[in-house]
This record gives sequence, structure tokens and C-alpha cells, in this order.
Amino acid sequence: MPELPDILVYLEHLATRILGKPIVAVEIANPFVLRSVTPPIASVVGRKVVDLRRMGKRIVLGVEGDLFIVIHLMIAGRLRWRPPGKRLPGKLALAAFSFSDGTLFLSEAGSTRRASIYVVSGEDALSQFDRGGLEVLDAELGAFSERLRSENHTLKRSLTDPRLFSGIGNSYSDEILHRARLSPLALTSRLSGEEIERLFEATRSTLLEWTARLRKETGDEFPEKVTAFREGMAVHGRFGQPCPVCGTPVQRIRYKSNETNYCARCQTGGRLLADRGLSRLLKQDWPRSIDEVE
Repeated sequence: MPELPDILVYLEHLATRILGKPIVAVEIANPFVLRSVTPPIASVVGRKVVDLRRMGKRIVLGVEGDLFIVIHLMIAGRLRWRPPGKRLPGKLALAAFSFSDGTLFLSEAGSTRRASIYVVSGEDALSQFDRGGLEVLDAELGAFSERLRSENHTLKRSLTDPRLFSGIGNSYSDEILHRARLSPLALTSRLSGEEIERLFEATRSTLLEWTARLRKETGDEFPEKVTAFREGMAVHGRFGQPCPVCGTPVQRIRYKSNETNYCARCQTGGRLLADRGLSRLLKQDWPRSIDEVE
């Protein structure tokens, strides 16, 4: 799922292409993607895009007349920019917003359709999509600490909860926790002040560094390689590969379609965290430390 760094880079490239320009036409290729009826999607045609913003992991296009197009990419949704007249191959495109010098496509890989588009009128209607998560890049340590301690969860759950923190998902939470040298299963109520400060700095630096890195990789081209698994990540998506800090094989916790990656030496004092499926299968044979694996 595209997260804060990806969304920011998307918005920066959209600004150079569509801000201040009228929407010439809208095509909904898959009716399931459009989740609202009033106002109708056709009402945005002919209106200029006057605002671009991020709400958590959502992209918002504000158009004249106080209308807002809210796009949630979910896991497999992506934005594509093509010259006029160009189409996306196959059945990838769910929707298309045409401008005088190009078309913005919403595409989604796979057969599960989770990406969505809403059209709403007015800021009050738009506010329903604000989950209330703290914007860490705009926050001070005190606000971060207060939000973290407001509910007692594991760090992994807290960082990815949109009601607590805005724009952080599975990928960057793994990277943040590795940089902070903290276990994904550590409880927020048991963290020391020093650990919270370490987590705060790791969260900010990870998000800022990856945003800068994605900007550099993309250059002037529209982002086409938005993925949860990137070269240069420390642990996310690197199960079995060496940790870049200590060389220990990266471990994982799997639950349904989600996977958490971590380094046992850097983050858990050498202790292996129980994989919900495999550890139940192996029971007493499940290794308790990384030393039993290496």
C-alpha cells in the first residue's frame, strides 16, 4: 500500500501536471471503484483542480465549486499518467481523468477491487475521511509521546493505526522499528522515555529520508514504480536476507496476508518472535532465539 512518502511524491508530480487545469472528461471503467452517488462524478468535468492534499493514505483533488475527489489506493491501486490518447493495457484501469495534455489513470492489479473514489461537496463532507492520525512530521516529541501512550497496543499496531498516526503502514513501520531498535511486539505502555524519543526520531528520519530518496529516484518522471518492497530497505520484504547492521538473517511474523519483518539481534535481544502459524505448528520445536537458527 502506498504510504506517506509515496503519497507525497505522487502529489508533487500531480501538482506540476494538473493543478490549475480543468478536468476535460471522466471515465469510470469499473463501476465498483466509485463509492459515492451525490454529487455525481460528472459534476467535476469542466472544473479546474485548485487543491491537492493528503489525508492519511488518501489523495484528495479539490476542484472549483468546493468539490473534492477522494482517492484511496489501498494495497494494489496506483496512479498512472499518460499522454493524450494513450490507454492502459488490459483491464488495469479503473478510472480516467482527462486533461488537455494528459490523462490520470487509477489502476489496480489483481482481481480484488479495493481501491476507491468518492466525490464529496464541502469541507465538512471531506472531514469524514480524516481518521485523526497525528502528522508526525509536523509534531513535537510531547505530542508524539502522548499519542503513542493514549492506547496500549504493540508498537507495530500503534504505528499503523490511522487513528493514532497518519500515513504509516506495513512497510515503513518495519523500517522505523528497525532503525529505533525496538521490537514490533513491544507494548506502548512499557516503553521508557528514552525509547519513545528514539522511536520519534526514527519515525521522522525514516519518512523524511525515504521521501527524499523517492523524489531523487523519480526525477521529473511520473512515479511508475510505487511498491511496498524497495531496494535499500533494511528489513521489510527481506526475510532471510542479512540485516544491514549486524548481518543476522531477517525474520518475519506472518498473519493472514500481512507480514512483519524484523532483526532479532537488533530489535529483540536475540529472541525469535512467534510466527502465528508456524510456531503453533512446531510448538515445542519452535526455536526461541536466533542462535538456534544460525
